[in-house]
Amino acid sequence: MSMELLSALQQDLQQVDKLTLRRRRRIADTPSAPRVTVDGRDMLAFCSNDYLGLAAHPAIIEALREGAARYGAGSGASHLISGHSRAHALLEERFADFLSPHLESPRALYFCTGYMANLAVLSALAGRDADIFSESLNHASLIDGARLSRGNVQVYPHGDTQALEALLKESAAKTKIVVTDSVFSMDGDLAPLPVLLALCERYGAWLMVDDAHGFGVLGENGRGALEHFVLRSPYLIYMGTLGKAAGVGGAFVAAHETVIEWLVQRARPYIYTTAAPPALAHALLTSMDIIAGPEGVARRAHLNALITQLRNTLALQRWKLMPSDTAIQPIVIGRNDETMRAAAALYEQGYWVPGIRPPTVPPETARLRITLSAAHTGQDVAQMASALNVLEAFA
Repeated sequence: MSMELLSALQQDLQQVDKLTLRRRRRIADTPSAPRVTVDGRDMLAFCSNDYLGLAAHPAIIEALREGAARYGAGSGASHLISGHSRAHALLEERFADFLSPHLESPRALYFCTGYMANLAVLSALAGRDADIFSESLNHASLIDGARLSRGNVQVYPHGDTQALEALLKESAAKTKIVVTDSVFSMDGDLAPLPVLLALCERYGAWLMVDDAHGFGVLGENGRGALEHFVLRSPYLIYMGTLGKAAGVGGAFVAAHETVIEWLVQRARPYIYTTAAPPALAHALLTSMDIIAGPEGVARRAHLNALITQLRNTLALQRWKLMPSDTAIQPIVIGRNDETMRAAAALYEQGYWVPGIRPPTVPPETARLRITLSAAHTGQDVAQMASALNVLEAFA
């Protein structure tokens, strides 16, 4: 019987290979940075979400070391047992204060991962009698969180606020939640958050914003999509991840204090898991100092200059550079096999640019996903853009 089970899996894997969909892991021997050693090769990487280049920042590394010396290697228990340290408490206070211009009576909750945060919010706030209105290009964690809630999930087309309003008008649910990414991770474009928030306020719905790719990057002070669009409302529930622009790990949810207290009482992914190591929270306090300070301003300005440089330098004829003003710059090629050949050709030249295929993106929209970091230089971007222009011409 066991051989039959293995044989079935092997056949499924063969089908994955036939569709050019098998994924593989590469092993990095160096810290996250533009210049990395991966699988024994020196590469120029354009695949990390370390948007501000903080993952290997000396001050944050030192803070992590200090946090481990002060609090130990692990938390020892869940937050509601004995694992909630002073570092966790200080970090949550920092997030609430940081986002106070955009949230009323704010409070924040720290999670081990962004995936867990999204599962927690949707499963705790929604139930069988709730309507969840989910953007069609939402991250998998939001999709899974909506499923876990057992609420009535309705998907509206990407960016289609008229379709969303029609769904909200028809809803008689006591609890209504509109949930969306802010920056769409595979396209790099922004959700129309001002219109979404206006609709939520009109029809009495929560607006949950997953700002994984905007927190620390968007806005003059790095407060993310809420600052970028100058939003403020008690209807907002905000999730930011901390393993991208913040350079460490984990995530947080910020909202009205009543919402956060409800999550503490009812969010199973928060209640029933060991708290993240306090040393991470301690290091993130330094990350927040950098994000909110002059260095953060300078890094965001440099990143935006690199985005403009890349878009002005690429001269693609057949492949399509997606419209994006963010650090995510996708180039849609279409077919899985051509996309992976292009990624392999770049890799052979020393450029690490991932090929993204279905089901992460829709069929026939496989793409190269370029991500820029403030740690890149203008020369890095110029070299990679030149390589892409030549590659497309001869592909």
